[in-house]
Amino acid sequence: MKECLTKKYEYAWDKYSEEELKKVFTLSENYRNFMSNFKTERECANEFVRLAKENGYKDLKEIIKKDKKLKAGDKVYAEHMDKTVALFIIGENPMEEGLNILGAHIDSPRLDLKQNPLYENTDLALLETHYYGGIKKYQWVTLPLAIHGVVVKEDGTKINMVIGEDESDPVVGISDLLIHLAKDQQDKKLAKAIEGENLNILVGSIPIKDKDTKDRVRKNILKILNEKYDIEEEDFVSAELEIVPAGKARDYGLDKSMIMAYGHDDRICAYTSFEAMMKLQNVKNTCVTLLVDKEEIGSVGATGMHSRFFENTVSEIINLTSHKYSDLKLRRCLSNSKMLSSDVTAAFDPNYPTVMEKKNSAYFGKGIVFNKYTGSRGKSGSNDANAEYVAKIRRIMKKHNVSWQTSELGKVDQGGGGTIAYILANYGMEVIDCGIALHNMHAPWEVASKADIYETMRGYHAFLTEA
Repeated sequence: MKECLTKKYEYAWDKYSEEELKKVFTLSENYRNFMSNFKTERECANEFVRLAKENGYKDLKEIIKKDKKLKAGDKVYAEHMDKTVALFIIGENPMEEGLNILGAHIDSPRLDLKQNPLYENTDLALLETHYYGGIKKYQWVTLPLAIHGVVVKEDGTKINMVIGEDESDPVVGISDLLIHLAKDQQDKKLAKAIEGENLNILVGSIPIKDKDTKDRVRKNILKILNEKYDIEEEDFVSAELEIVPAGKARDYGLDKSMIMAYGHDDRICAYTSFEAMMKLQNVKNTCVTLLVDKEEIGSVGATGMHSRFFENTVSEIINLTSHKYSDLKLRRCLSNSKMLSSDVTAAFDPNYPTVMEKKNSAYFGKGIVFNKYTGSRGKSGSNDANAEYVAKIRRIMKKHNVSWQTSELGKVDQGGGGTIAYILANYGMEVIDCGIALHNMHAPWEVASKADIYETMRGYHAFLTEA
């Protein structure tokens, strides 16, 4: 048996004074409240923009419109389609010398309503869904679920909807087969026990009074939605409604050392990146926090990392900070940049030890996690940071007394995963994956260590100031 060498990474808890311990719990309480209230990419993006404005950030679109120039110390933000946000603090050095970038994603696995979702079957009203991202479908049944999202009417009116979070709200959910009749179901593989087309949300059972009308329960649901939100059935076609776990994020463990929340992947890294960014004032290199959408389905589309949003935004910033813009300046800027791809990884779970390799696993309470490479099996689809960059990161973390550890995502042939790292690395910049270790990743409720949240925020701040 291979010897376990995890002792070289010490527990962060051991180094905290009483004063610093208070900082750990204060940050985690603020984060827990954030996770309780903002459960979609739109909600997160809008809240980050609101908080950025409070901290002195200006809208890049307004600066461009007024033809103003940017100088060192200026703080600007750009948002796209209410789903992607980029925050910049302009540095003293020319943009061509590169950026210090934190990049996280704010979308999470969930269920999306189909475009024509509402139907009635045996006097019950249900909503059809299409799952988003990698989920274990069986984990989503018999849970209290909430509806979050927007409905855009034909005239362009946008209606924000949240049902199931207030204590006076009803919740909705997906039924499961009772154990007494589940013999055949339990003989199936887990992946097939609950089918995607059966993830239908039960939303009502009371019919309207008119007994001569068909689908009376369905029509009662439409009546309720019309009275409360002024929407018609055809408005579902131009809606983005997401089904997420209902309820608040909670302290986890008898010692309250952890947080259980929906969407740690990857809002936990987005939040800590944002907090680190807000602590910056004057910087040498221009610093960026990039919060993007669609990572869970391949970073595609206009709001995913594969879009030109970031590249276009950097072009605009260069144009406002230099006397003469050129594509060459943009290419130099991007290739000279350094990035932390801020995303979560798996924490070692003693309930499932066979899929992990202990010497190369992350552990709760030992700080920010660096993944030199991700991918699957033979590193397929991964970014693989070079040794020189890893050494630089080590120096920065040591200088700032940040607790850190390294990890792989499970044993070599067990599977794996990816992040946005390889997309930014295509520009030739230095990139490494790093973030917070979780239990239950991609489940409706995930778990993280408060010490790791604090150390990750500190690590991100150290990177922005030193890289």
